Amino acid sequence: MNTFQSRAAGERYDVVVIGGGAAGLSAATALARSRRSVLVVDAGAPRNAPAAGAHNVLGNDGIAPLELLAAGRKEAAGYGAEIRFESAVAARRDGSGAGDGGFEVDLDETGTVRARRLILAGGLVDELPEIPGVRELWGKSVLHCPYCHGWEVRDRRIGVVGSSPMSVHQALLFRQLSGDVTLFTHTMPDLDDDALEQLAALNIRLIEGAVAELRADGDDVHTVVLAGGDEFGVDAVVVAPRFRARADLYVQLGGTVAEHPLGSFIETGPMGQTDLPGVWAAGNSSDLSAMVLMAAGAGVAAGAAVNADLVAEDVAAAVRERGER
Repeated sequence: MNTFQSRAAGERYDVVVIGGGAAGLSAATALARSRRSVLVVDAGAPRNAPAAGAHNVLGNDGIAPLELLAAGRKEAAGYGAEIRFESAVAARRDGSGAGDGGFEVDLDETGTVRARRLILAGGLVDELPEIPGVRELWGKSVLHCPYCHGWEVRDRRIGVVGSSPMSVHQALLFRQLSGDVTLFTHTMPDLDDDALEQLAALNIRLIEGAVAELRADGDDVHTVVLAGGDEFGVDAVVVAPRFRARADLYVQLGGTVAEHPLGSFIETGPMGQTDLPGVWAAGNSSDLSAMVLMAAGAGVAAGAAVNADLVAEDVAAAVRERGER
């Protein structure tokens, strides 16, 4: 159920933030604290929902992701930000004749809203390897980031499923956490001599062959099964997803997503401004590797930049009005 104060028909928000994660809520809080009218559109699909805890969050390490977002919504709303729990399905330049580069955003439940500026903070989608068991165990005992969940699997049997050029790097990072690491080549590119030497030097086992499935007891993976039938005991499995930013609205507005070996994202400047006038992006939408605290910081930066941009526009309008008197 949506809880928000309806604005007068045709009245614009200063900013509409698409995405109610760490980046979006942080941007909204920074803007609301500067007394900007802000709407956060939250589709309710946080990327880290399957995880038991969010880590490297200063002062809140290990907090449940949904608990963190609930606290963030409460803080943003406390400064006057509005939050609607629905999806933004379309965006375009404002056709009302205002002529100052605003936007219209269509929401799937409550209709069209208008904004002077947009912040895209919808995050990304993890495109996982198509291996039975991976999706079911994702965020529990199938992981990808050593900084997010590595401590929790320290000193355990860790299997790395090779599916990208980054898989060797993943294996080396997880070797810092456990002396029992196995790299399964699966679909990764052939390894060069340097990579083989590095793996051997750290006693990382290398197993040739495609992975057919993961077996588990509840949420706990216990076996990697190869296509040939060989089985290997593990306590955690590491995969390398392809990261795809949620950028449909950006493309609708005329933007082009950038490609990276790890996935696709919205390219921005240091404070989150995109190539499209009036549009900013923050969090995993623009930084595929951003953890929770990094995404939150990017959201604050984008919120501050948008407020400064609006101040400049407001001041210019006031100067023009004063000169016309």
